[in-house]
Amino acid sequence: MTNPTPGPNLSARRVIFVVLDGAGVGALPDAGQYGDLGSNTIKHVLEKHQGLKLDNLYSLGLASILGTGEEHRDLLLEGSSYGKMKPQSPGKDTTSGHWELAGLVIEKPFPVYPNGFPESVIKAVEEAFGRSVLGNFSASGTEIIKDLGAEHLKTGFPIVYTSADSVFQIAAHEKVVPLETLYRWCELARIILDGEHAVGRVIARPFKGEQGAFVRIPKRRDFSLAPPGDTLLDLVEKAGKSVAVIGKVSDIFAHRGVTKKLPGGNNEAIAADLMYLIENREGDLVWATFGDFDTVYGHRNDSSGFAAALERFDLKLAELLSALSAGDLLFITADHGCDPTFPTTDHTREYVPLMLYRPDFNFQAADQDLGILNSYADLAATAANWLQVDTPLHGTPLSWSINN
Repeated sequence: MTNPTPGPNLSARRVIFVVLDGAGVGALPDAGQYGDLGSNTIKHVLEKHQGLKLDNLYSLGLASILGTGEEHRDLLLEGSSYGKMKPQSPGKDTTSGHWELAGLVIEKPFPVYPNGFPESVIKAVEEAFGRSVLGNFSASGTEIIKDLGAEHLKTGFPIVYTSADSVFQIAAHEKVVPLETLYRWCELARIILDGEHAVGRVIARPFKGEQGAFVRIPKRRDFSLAPPGDTLLDLVEKAGKSVAVIGKVSDIFAHRGVTKKLPGGNNEAIAADLMYLIENREGDLVWATFGDFDTVYGHRNDSSGFAAALERFDLKLAELLSALSAGDLLFITADHGCDPTFPTTDHTREYVPLMLYRPDFNFQAADQDLGILNSYADLAATAANWLQVDTPLHGTPLSWSINN
């Protein structure tokens, strides 16, 4: 890749990670091992809902990543570069995906429990909670509260369930179990789920409403494993720089390396918080994960909702691009796939997109296509070089960032 002219001084540099949760761009070579052959989240959504207006994503190379036509090539922005990435970590989990984006590759997949958790785990959980639990099987979160919500209201027993991901989820009605109690139960479960049963996340899933009309409320909290080594967030924070994150990002990294956290919420709230950080120049490293693509649409096989969310994000992206300045380095990517057109409601083992933008640098046309990067961790290595902090254990920086 062409070497840039000397970059902005260090004090003006900033890195922004934008993760479109679940927005994969095609099945990986090993997808068959996960039952995911043929998955292609974004491409399938675009094929099913043609005519979506995504000019800003196309201006950063999305159509070229998908191979969906030359008509969008003239929209490419100077300062943009694009490609796709394959994970080195096994699995298709939110936690491992985010950790690898931050420069930490795991060698062993987190445990999953398609048939529910073993009796020893459930017994320990019930003893810690001081009451029995309901469920203990793999299920959709909205379906299990529909099926077991009435019994939960009657007994006060929390609903425990999992999915194809490495998660232990606890659902409880806000009028039956106070939020503080639900969060405390999750903390206790996090302690129990260690060693061979060390799932990636314990998740609090509070809900409200009456029988037949239960709905989850936006008070979810994730209790993740602590990363087993330094991530980009740790390295930036240790260098005396600021790390500003939005929503569940702090939970995914067990709150390590975070100097400022904004609450986020749905995609619109996350976009608002992100614009606040950008416009107020808060954070040398800024990280926002847009979770609705995965939790609200992908897991519910709602391709039309996914499509509409892409269009709404594209509008917000226009505001983001116009707010960037010299020294900013923007990455737009994903952590895994979650194809809403696929037969299951699980994550899918896919490549993830990479759209990169530097407003102060013009890549030559021949250098805009990055091809396939061998690890998500390449982004962390590139970001570390740009911010001039220690590089993570894993990842190879993009060549232009080495002598900047």
